[in-house]
Amino acid sequence: MADRIAIGLAVTVVGLAAVGWRGWFLYRLVVNGRPAPGRFENVGAQVKAELLDVFAQRKLLRRSVPGLAHFFTFWGFVILMFTIVESYGDLFSKTFAIWGFGRARALGFFEDLFAVAVLVAIVVFAVIRIRQAPSRRERASRFYGSHTDAAWVTLGLIFGVVATLLLYRGAQVDTGDFPYGKSWWPFASRLIGAAFRGLGHSANMGIETAFVLAQLAVIWGFFVFVLHSKHMHIVVSEPNVLFSRRPKALGPLATTPDLDPEKMTEETVFGVGHAGDLTWKQRLDLLTCTECGRCQDQCPAWNTGKPLSPKLVIMGLRDHLFASAGDLLAGGEVAADSVAAKTLVPDVIAPDVLWSCTTCGACVEQCPVDIEHVDTIVDMRRYEVLMEARFPSEAGLMLRNIENQGDPWGLGASHRLEWAEGLGFEVPVVTGTIPDEVEYLFWVGCAGALDERARRTTRSIARLLHHAGVSFAVLGAKESCTGDPARRLGNEYLYQTQAQANIETLHGAGVKKIVASCPHCFNTISREYPALGGDFEVIHHSQLLDRLVAEGRLRPGAGVAATVTYHDPCYLGRHNEIYDQPRGVLKRVPGVELTEMHRHGRTGFCCGAGGARMWLEESIGKRINDERTDEALGTGADVISTACPYCLIMLDDATKGRQAEGKAPESVRVADIAQILEQSLTPPAVSAAAPGEGSGEGEPGAR
Repeated sequence: MADRIAIGLAVTVVGLAAVGWRGWFLYRLVVNGRPAPGRFENVGAQVKAELLDVFAQRKLLRRSVPGLAHFFTFWGFVILMFTIVESYGDLFSKTFAIWGFGRARALGFFEDLFAVAVLVAIVVFAVIRIRQAPSRRERASRFYGSHTDAAWVTLGLIFGVVATLLLYRGAQVDTGDFPYGKSWWPFASRLIGAAFRGLGHSANMGIETAFVLAQLAVIWGFFVFVLHSKHMHIVVSEPNVLFSRRPKALGPLATTPDLDPEKMTEETVFGVGHAGDLTWKQRLDLLTCTECGRCQDQCPAWNTGKPLSPKLVIMGLRDHLFASAGDLLAGGEVAADSVAAKTLVPDVIAPDVLWSCTTCGACVEQCPVDIEHVDTIVDMRRYEVLMEARFPSEAGLMLRNIENQGDPWGLGASHRLEWAEGLGFEVPVVTGTIPDEVEYLFWVGCAGALDERARRTTRSIARLLHHAGVSFAVLGAKESCTGDPARRLGNEYLYQTQAQANIETLHGAGVKKIVASCPHCFNTISREYPALGGDFEVIHHSQLLDRLVAEGRLRPGAGVAATVTYHDPCYLGRHNEIYDQPRGVLKRVPGVELTEMHRHGRTGFCCGAGGARMWLEESIGKRINDERTDEALGTGADVISTACPYCLIMLDDATKGRQAEGKAPESVRVADIAQILEQSLTPPAVSAAAPGEGSGEGEPGAR
């Protein structure tokens, strides 16, 4: 007895020392990061997310087979914590049982049930990894680039924890020291005990001692290995989920303070350019990555042959953070020739990787541990743009146009009301304050006002609102770019300049309620302007149209007969959880048969325009809008529908390209849901439409 106590305590001391040293190092590495404001402002939602995403495994269960395997492994280790207590108790007393309920048959049953469940999960994980091995499927595997060898070691250690547990419990059954007596509720232990029965009492005593000590050694070995490998997520994912942005990890970008040039000093740094610039939350993100590849599997850039993999970005930054740890934790100024002094772009992350991101948010949506990839990528862009003036050359014109003309195309304010010509009714323009009888300010957006294809949607929305008796007005020449393209590109200074000017205009006009047709404008005004003092009630046109149809103020008729597939705009769907309302509009139109693409809703595929990519060249791999359009054409739909002017432009370009190549029927058209709804109205909404608008001429699905 004394020998096994001594051995058990020695294993514990060594293991505890190793785990404590590594844990202290990781803790210091995280808290050494820059501040991350706003991480403790929504405690209720944070606790709810912790319960759903950690304990209920909500995100993991979206993929049923690996999700269930992970669910049982997680809960297996929660339940098996009781067996660790029993293992230590067995060192000191052969008849130990947890005080209060340690001899309850139900506890013994659940311990054995989850032990077996974990063994089954190990087999499932092994099969998945063999079938999706990167060596066999290369980029197609979500494990491409992951440290799969470490995963096999972890599976082996988990097997060791469960195997030693069941073996020593089986021996306990035959020595008479089993806490649960002769009950068969702990069924697995009983079965192993039956197999050991012929070995005799002395042999079973030896087996019990050997495997109790073996279990303690494997458990501490497992903890040490976990903290030195990618599997440290077992420990750090819980706080990472807790401190992620709420109500969801994908949300408004952090607003950089003190952009006043008069307050800047030589020490001022905007964005993230070096390892030392990472916030504590970004560092926690890096440590939390499980390398599961779900983000990579959904990334539109990676899926079209581009070098960006959100997973590999996080892994690369994590490796660099560890390499820089000595310099970062030493304190004082970082030496110019040290690892920590390396610039993240291009020394760690290649420029083509950084600028391939569309900020669609698929990576964040899929991540089971709530890593905020988009925030880190945009922060690196901010450093490149504001500190180094390094960005794709073609973006320069777009930025200058926003700064000088108030729109990315550089057409100027004088063209912002051209869309309203020929509507057949007057569109009120706010000159002073918005009249009390006007319910909504219609925020048209740059694309909706200046791009001819998007203007058709704007006209349809205006006619529909007029037809439904919804009073609205526009800013006309006083409307200016929200700053979204500049912000996603990394020019936070230009974004804030635009945002503050727009907020001042809206406040000056007394605006309370806004309807926006562009999801990027909708997202920026509703979710990002509040950080700068712009609090407005904002609704997207798909939400308003869905409500007007439901209330009977718009009555769809039989003016459309077409199969329609709907493309989810990223900044409407993933960023703002608006999936049902656009489909609700289409489903209420008689004659419309809605068919879904394989990737839709939360797994919808980007059109390629976000992240300011609409103004950047796409010369690597397949064009993202071509990929998405091919998927839409594969449904056999007559109409490819959306609810975003950017998506409309990108999908229309790709559709026309495929038609020119003879790869798509000439009859296929791209249209906003507002255009489809307008065609169906009885009586029609159009009173004096421009040629080809609303009357059916040249419109999709018209009879």
